[in-house]
Amino acid sequence: MSTHDILHRLSETLATRKHADPEKSYTAKLFSEGPDSILKKIGEECAELIMAGKDGKRLNIVRESTDVIYHILVLLAFFDMTIEDVSQEMRRREGISGIDEKAARGQK
Repeated sequence: MSTHDILHRLSETLATRKHADPEKSYTAKLFSEGPDSILKKIGEECAELIMAGKDGKRLNIVRESTDVIYHILVLLAFFDMTIEDVSQEMRRREGISGIDEKAARGQK
């Protein structure tokens, strides 16, 4: 089973949770609270990932990375996007230097 498969399956599952009961589904609860709540959760999970990275413990880094990815997928689903949208952008950037890609977007 590939990483591609699990992320696509999860992305599809999250889309089905948009109209689920917030009392029975954590994902549905996030959807019902809106993007600010989802974004706050992403921020919290990113902070936890940073701390795990500073500690350098592999298992904690993997677990916190998983939490960040999950919450990013929730945000994508909230806006009717999937991991495929991100995959397409990654394919577009493949082979382009990060410096060149940022310059093309006018970023520092």
